[in-house]
Amino acid sequence: MTKESKPDRLRQMGALNPKPERVRAPWFREAGFFDPLDLVQVKYEMLRHARKDGTNKADAAALFGLSRQTYYQAEAAFERDGMSGLLPRTRGPKSAHKLTGEVMRLVEEHLDANGQLQARSLADLVHARLGISVHPRSIERAVARKKKR
Repeated sequence: MTKESKPDRLRQMGALNPKPERVRAPWFREAGFFDPLDLVQVKYEMLRHARKDGTNKADAAALFGLSRQTYYQAEAAFERDGMSGLLPRTRGPKSAHKLTGEVMRLVEEHLDANGQLQARSLADLVHARLGISVHPRSIERAVARKKKR
């Protein structure tokens, strides 16, 4: 059994800093506790440096190799959720947000008489009638979820 390295674990979590060489804070250059590869730690230290040491936000972001926009996003996430706000989050929608009641009624009306699902045709129909682009696989999943209930 091989032991995973810290960079491998950070990569799996989505917390590997893609540009560790841009971190210029002196305490990150010395081997030890501070790790420029750990994006969560870099963001936390950036916020701490601005708040506790009085550095302005733009300078703090530059010192840690991040943009001002990243600073403000990290600050808002930290104020909202604490340390867990700095952890990576999956991007994109968390649910089938396009499959509203109206869309599902249209899909259900046009299922084949024997209940067969022609997802591509249904996606085209939804786009033509409602102007909403829905992936055929999303329709398949929604119909399957509805059948389970």
